[in-house]
Amino acid sequence: MFVEQMFDIEGLKKQKNAVILSHNYQILPIQTIADSVGDSLELSMAARDVEADIIVFCGVDFMAETAAILNPNKKVLVPSTEARCPMAAQLNADMVRKAKEKYNAPFVAYVNTHASVKAVADVCCTSANVARVVENIDSETVLLGPDANLAWYAAEKTGKEVIPVPEYGNCCVHQSFTVKDVERARIEHPEAEIIVHPECRPEVQRFADFVGSTSQMIRYVAESGKNGIIIGTEIGLIERLVDEHPGKEIFPLRTSVCSAMKKNTLDGVVKVLREENNVVRVDEKIAVRARKAIERMFELC
Repeated sequence: MFVEQMFDIEGLKKQKNAVILSHNYQILPIQTIADSVGDSLELSMAARDVEADIIVFCGVDFMAETAAILNPNKKVLVPSTEARCPMAAQLNADMVRKAKEKYNAPFVAYVNTHASVKAVADVCCTSANVARVVENIDSETVLLGPDANLAWYAAEKTGKEVIPVPEYGNCCVHQSFTVKDVERARIEHPEAEIIVHPECRPEVQRFADFVGSTSQMIRYVAESGKNGIIIGTEIGLIERLVDEHPGKEIFPLRTSVCSAMKKNTLDGVVKVLREENNVVRVDEKIAVRARKAIERMFELC
């Protein structure tokens, strides 16, 4: 079945002049057939540079929106309209406006936000570049949302006051990891390193050996001299790393699944390529303002 689907997808890609972009949390078969696989920053850059007519974005809603914002002359399609990020839904444009008025400080919108939020932000960031973005902003007080754990991470890295908006915004996948998980992992695999995502709770980050984005985790695993590595992030990345490093023992800190990411399937990719439905559209006025915040991120980094 997988071989037949791959054959169909490759044929449709050529026929439609399409490319497939996949996030690291997608199911392994989608990562396998994708033209580009990466984290939010890498996929933003890939979307900006696509020359094909169609982009099939396998991720969640805000990622496809970002692709449409950065490459407005291309048709951006999603395999499933149900792939919506719960964390992105925790922040809206009105909350950003009120926070900026209250604190009189620049707002950094995590890329895990909708276009309307990016449109009222001063700059965007990803988990891979948040420290550089915050460090390069000419202000000692910065607002950042919606992930409060990422805001804590940025404050630790830069020494600046980083105020989370909303106060307790989080990713349900990474929030599920606890210090008890880390303690248990240390006992079960005493020789292994523990690496976690900056969306994890501060206490989990403190007890880890390394904290980084998914792309940074991939590089860390490839370069690490340790045979045992325990990873605190969504299971899709771990499945990929297990496949790429058969000589290493790679374990999840806890099996945590993003149900939104798993809404995309190979059948969905085939269907959307055939029908060219599920087109992602962003209001032009919002897209123009959001693009400025995203481009500002590239400038600061």
